[in-house]
Amino acid sequence: MKTAGENAMDLKRIFDRDVISILELLDINTGETTSLQRFDYLIEAPSFRSEDEIIFNSRGHIFSYRISSQSLFEVNTGYCVNCNNDHVLSPDKTRIAVSHQTQEDWQSRIYIIDLTGKQPPRLITPMAPSYLHGWSPDGATLAYCAERDSEYDIYTIPADGGCEKRLTATHGLNDGPEYSSDGNYLYFNSVRNGLMDCYRMNPDGTSVFRLTDNGRNNWFPHISPDQKTVAYISYDPKEVAAGDHPANKHVEIRAVNPDGTNDRAILKFFGGQGSLNVNSWMPDSVHLAFVRYELKTK
Repeated sequence: MKTAGENAMDLKRIFDRDVISILELLDINTGETTSLQRFDYLIEAPSFRSEDEIIFNSRGHIFSYRISSQSLFEVNTGYCVNCNNDHVLSPDKTRIAVSHQTQEDWQSRIYIIDLTGKQPPRLITPMAPSYLHGWSPDGATLAYCAERDSEYDIYTIPADGGCEKRLTATHGLNDGPEYSSDGNYLYFNSVRNGLMDCYRMNPDGTSVFRLTDNGRNNWFPHISPDQKTVAYISYDPKEVAAGDHPANKHVEIRAVNPDGTNDRAILKFFGGQGSLNVNSWMPDSVHLAFVRYELKTK
């Protein structure tokens, strides 16, 4: 078993990869990008709270970035200061659910945090590890990836806490569950057919439908607010194994229609882990926020 000091060093390696992070906007229709801000440290997983406010994680903390003023401030997350890149805003944007590495065993558990700062963080998943990815539009349910009995599957749990429900039972990794804006589907990725591909299913785990089958390893399908486009990050299988989602690789942001048609590449860039982990669609359903990385020169 690792000591607390060794676990702390592991977290430092996760939270600081010796990179420069460039927060950018991508026009999904034209492929054009706009650079918003450069950071001399690792930032990950941007998501929109409004058209002018982006939430992301960095070094275990959550931050808010205002596009119009280029201002940055830290979100008060109480004792949840080892947050990884799995965080989701509530439908009404008043709360944020985070995956926080707890100090007692350094495993990821899901907490809900009141963004007004009036309430302390509330533990939702006592069992670990649990990695958050989705919050139902009615605010009632969280969806997440969890390892139970050495298998990674997709689970849901009431947002107020309670018993978790297992939705997938195929061997290998099932990850990244995310609700459509009408709550009718969960989008996710799975290695059930060999390579990592994007799928959708009903919120109860039935009627699984495969979205991608392009010979690549495809992760984290993000459905647009208007439900017309699914964006995802994609790896070359010659460079990255199906169950891996590493950083610092040449990757693609791709898009596919919700019925699996018109799968296409939108942008090639240097990134991977941290670039597009959570739903980063702007409310206009045209632009995506993502993070491009550059390695620091020694």
